[in-house]
Amino acid sequence: MPTRFPFAARDRDTSTGPAGARARRLRFWLLVILPLLVVNFWLVHDATKPPPRIRVPYSPFFVDQVRAGNVAEISARGSAIQGTFRKPVAYDGSRSASRFRTEVPTFTDGGALTRLLQRERVVVNAVPLQTGLVWWKSLLFGFGPTIVLVGLLVWLVRRMRGGGIGGFGRSRARRYEASQSRTTFADVAGIDEAKAELDEIVGFLRDPERYQRLGARIPRGVLLNGQPGTGKTLLARAIAGEAGVPFFSMSASEFVEAIAGIGASRVRDLFSQAKAVAPAIVFIDELDAVGRARGTGAGFSGNDEREQTLNQILTEMDGFDPSAGVIVVAATNRADILDSALLRAGRFDRRVAVQAPDRNGRRMILEVHTRAVPLAPDVELDRIAAMTPGMVGADLANVVNEAALLAAKEERSEVSSTDLTRALEKIVLGTERQLLMQPEDRLRTAYHEAGHALVGMLVDGADAVRKISIIPRGVSLGVTLAAPDVDRFNYSERELLAKIEFALGGRAAEELVFGDLTTGAEGDIKQVTELARRMVGRWGMSRQIGMIAVPESAGPGEHIPSERLREAFDAETQRIVSVAFARVEELLRENRDALESLVQALLEHETLDEAAAYEAAGMPGPSAAAATL
Repeated sequence: MPTRFPFAARDRDTSTGPAGARARRLRFWLLVILPLLVVNFWLVHDATKPPPRIRVPYSPFFVDQVRAGNVAEISARGSAIQGTFRKPVAYDGSRSASRFRTEVPTFTDGGALTRLLQRERVVVNAVPLQTGLVWWKSLLFGFGPTIVLVGLLVWLVRRMRGGGIGGFGRSRARRYEASQSRTTFADVAGIDEAKAELDEIVGFLRDPERYQRLGARIPRGVLLNGQPGTGKTLLARAIAGEAGVPFFSMSASEFVEAIAGIGASRVRDLFSQAKAVAPAIVFIDELDAVGRARGTGAGFSGNDEREQTLNQILTEMDGFDPSAGVIVVAATNRADILDSALLRAGRFDRRVAVQAPDRNGRRMILEVHTRAVPLAPDVELDRIAAMTPGMVGADLANVVNEAALLAAKEERSEVSSTDLTRALEKIVLGTERQLLMQPEDRLRTAYHEAGHALVGMLVDGADAVRKISIIPRGVSLGVTLAAPDVDRFNYSERELLAKIEFALGGRAAEELVFGDLTTGAEGDIKQVTELARRMVGRWGMSRQIGMIAVPESAGPGEHIPSERLREAFDAETQRIVSVAFARVEELLRENRDALESLVQALLEHETLDEAAAYEAAGMPGPSAAAATL
């Protein structure tokens, strides 16, 4: 903590008061301006001096040069003469020069000199001698440019403080009034826990006296943390809509520019706008763009500008008057990398986790997004919600929009259940491609997808197989979709191994039937490797390594694993995958008939839904298996 001095002591010490600050500024400008004035005057004085001339005697040197025809022209005033030689001449050891000056003695016959000049055809000019600038011009050119430059700098500094040059330092925040497309909590579904935590914010903005009467202080900042698409921005706008206050929205990346100081200037301008119309909400999206922990990447100007912007945000939040009614709401999906100063009490006091919705939440989100969509009687939103585990609000909005596009393309007046299913398949599995496959490629794809599906049907803990297709979609030649019956928020070791075994089923089936390998399992291998590495390095599911975190790459301040631990980590990852692949090969070998039956059904129909897939394999469906338990 900095030492706090008594007010009287500070008042006596002029070096720390306003007078001291003014004196320091005056000294600074004097140290800057005086050297500039001296340098400017010297440069101008040197540049405006008349060109150098050698001094020569009138007689016999000058007269002899005239008689020799080497004088081109002269200018005279009184007894002083300046002129130019046709050929450079050196005199008395000086360097050769073309310009000269001399003095005519008073006792010389001027008429004789005039006749001599005329005879040798020397030009006699009517212009005055070159004597340099007059005094007022010397002052003007000597000090004028520096004074203009300093004045321009002062003007620029003042413009920067007042909002930036040409508007660079002005905030680009978009302001939404309560009357403009008002968003309320009724438009936000599936994240009821987050809404409940923000009710106090709305109540304070509506009726601040109720809280202030009891000495309560509303949080100055609210940090919304969640994966992309969960509705963080929508939630912030709903707070403003419910409270009926102005809402300023700006992305953190818009603060930072290549020009130093612009980000901090924009922060000041944004908060001054919000305070002017308080109560108000300031929303900063993607806070991690400027809020990363300081001290990393030092030496780069972009990083310095980001830190200046962050420091200004911290200063503005510290300077809030609790009764001003300005609340900062920020959103990020990387709260783990934010600077600790942002997260301390008095800044972002409240942190709200915006999670992906559960099945009931997804149904409520679908209800919100289908308000303006005419639905056919066969649409069951609960069934669509069950088919979309892991999807967030933005994903579900996309499903509804794609279904509406499909219905409009076919000129139908309602969106049917088939449209929603096709839209979901398009988003999850990819768009169907009209690709002409060779018979051998089609057969290999059928074995690959059948291998996935059969392993999913046989392995305990695996998700139920929902659809199998050998129609090319996106970048894949075939797709097998598996999804759980209920939402899962925690996975056991057996369930993770089941996911690995399911992903290995396609490659194992190809190797079992054809005896060689292709590139078709690239995505499966990537998924298997990632899962196995997480099991060992994140979730402590290796008996050999134990509960030790092995990060993929160590960031600043993080533990760097030793080479021995790395080798053990790689060996355990390889062991998990190898054991799982051996188990999958054994399962497919033991159930070869079911594999062949499933392949024949795929070649005949190309796409099998859940019931048809289990029937073709001769396996009980998930619902039937659950009924027998």
